[in-house]
Amino acid sequence: MKRIITVILLGIAIFTFAFSSPALAADSVSGGKLFSANCASCHAGGKNLVQADKSLKKNALEKYSMYSAEAIIAQITKGKNAMPAFRGRLKANEIENVAAYVLEQADKDWK
Repeated sequence: MKRIITVILLGIAIFTFAFSSPALAADSVSGGKLFSANCASCHAGGKNLVQADKSLKKNALEKYSMYSAEAIIAQITKGKNAMPAFRGRLKANEIENVAAYVLEQADKDWK
């Protein structure tokens, strides 16, 4: 009986970890403050003042394969086109926090 219970509990644990979305160990509140100080001049309200179609809205992030923490972190770190690189200006954990904030806001449609 103990073996059956152990197998069931192990199965539940594996299922839980395998199918849950990975949590970013980031602080979106801190990310929001960093976003306001570093990004809002071009991306206020999730918009993009340089290229309007490439906003930070969820549908645009998905369309351009940017709807993941990894993609957003890479964009912030390295920059691209008119967007400057923030490597050197922000620490890695700060960039992660900004990415968490962007994803959180995109899920709320920036409201």
